[in-house]
Amino acid sequence: MPHRQRLIAVNLDEKTMVRRSAEVEHERAVAIYDLLEENYFAPNGDYVGPYSLRLRLEDNRLMFDVRSGDEEPMLLVPLPLKTFQSIVRDYFLICESYFTAIKKSTPSQIEAIDMGRRGLHNEGSELLRERLEGKIDVDFDTARRLFTLLCVLHIRG
Repeated sequence: MPHRQRLIAVNLDEKTMVRRSAEVEHERAVAIYDLLEENYFAPNGDYVGPYSLRLRLEDNRLMFDVRSGDEEPMLLVPLPLKTFQSIVRDYFLICESYFTAIKKSTPSQIEAIDMGRRGLHNEGSELLRERLEGKIDVDFDTARRLFTLLCVLHIRG
């Protein structure tokens, strides 16, 4: 029997998620693909998966609109984005440093920056798990993929 505590679809609300450049749209698509490829997603309660997730922005919150696989509404979880502002900003800054370093730094310098980048990504993933605690259980890898998607949603352009 296939694993039932998982996401089988992720949809972004086109009314609240502004379309960006083709490059940013590609990053969103990749983030969603990676998330759907492998995940553990278990809303707390008597819910039976698999699940569909609709994401929308509302009053500076990312709304996790959890639905059954056949799109019946199940649970709505608001996630305040203010909590993630500084870590997302820091993550983007270190990513910029990393891409600059690739062009002109030594392998050891690039590795050091990459370790910092991965550390910040892990920190953001743990923060996301903490904020979802008691509402939706996700494993660490799923939290990483959700944090990647959350970061992509912050990209301007």
